[in-house]
Amino acid sequence: MPTGFLTHPLCKAHEMGNWHPECPARLSAIQDQLIASGLAPFLEQIDAPQASLSAIVRAHDPEYVDHLRNRVPERGYFPLDPDTSMNPSSWKAALHAAGAVVEATDRVIGGALANAFCAVRPPGHHARPGTAMGFCLLNNVAIGALHALEVHGLERVAIVDFDVHHGNGTEEIFAGDERVLMASFFQHPFYPYSGTENPAKNMVNVPLPAGTNGEKVRAVVEEIWMPRLEQFEPQMILVSAGFDAHREDDLGQMSLVEADYAYMTARLLELAARHCGGRLVSSLEGGYNLSALARSVVAHLRVLARL
Repeated sequence: MPTGFLTHPLCKAHEMGNWHPECPARLSAIQDQLIASGLAPFLEQIDAPQASLSAIVRAHDPEYVDHLRNRVPERGYFPLDPDTSMNPSSWKAALHAAGAVVEATDRVIGGALANAFCAVRPPGHHARPGTAMGFCLLNNVAIGALHALEVHGLERVAIVDFDVHHGNGTEEIFAGDERVLMASFFQHPFYPYSGTENPAKNMVNVPLPAGTNGEKVRAVVEEIWMPRLEQFEPQMILVSAGFDAHREDDLGQMSLVEADYAYMTARLLELAARHCGGRLVSSLEGGYNLSALARSVVAHLRVLARL
């Protein structure tokens, strides 16, 4: 079975100003590097559909969804928080971003894909049930996880988040939900200044200082993440794949390199093979140095595609 690569042209139409690091060029850089690396022909390229409102409101308050839909500007930008705004294409882009994870979940569970990566924006892991935050409108991975649980009837889903920032929105959605185990590391103290105060038992949060390198992160994976994930025996794994812990990324101060992302991906694939028939869906979160982002995504995808 192939590895899926899901995206949509409207994910490039969302933008928040020429100054903003979460920019359309992120997806262009990934797609260019896929071609340059020779990896593109080995992936099943899929146009992401829009997520349904019924899928979205499993993770988000209906009032918040209505707020987003009703604030789409005819031109210019509508601010949602100091770092996050919408342009005329943002709502549709968010629907396709969430829809990519839902579609990938359907295809992986259904056996049409071995696993999948969703090259989408806006990202999602800061989006709270009722609030946009940190460049994120809808929590794409949370929407996909709830789709797996409530539509496909899975009983245990693991979420792994290796973005440099804590996935506070995902944690808020799933804290105390015994169907989900969320494992993450994140730079601390750092935006959004969360994840360290009395996390729920189903949250495996590992705050790390600025400057943390791949050797330390690999120890976290082996000594903290993997024992909890093995014990949980997930029936599916969803990955919030942020690449802003890379040493070349100025939005964080950690020191990972491409080989570290390949290592984490390989360990998660091994876990998926043992417990859930290889079922894994990954979705883009952060990563703002265009070259480092593109190289890291290719390293991630090479392992997913077993190339």
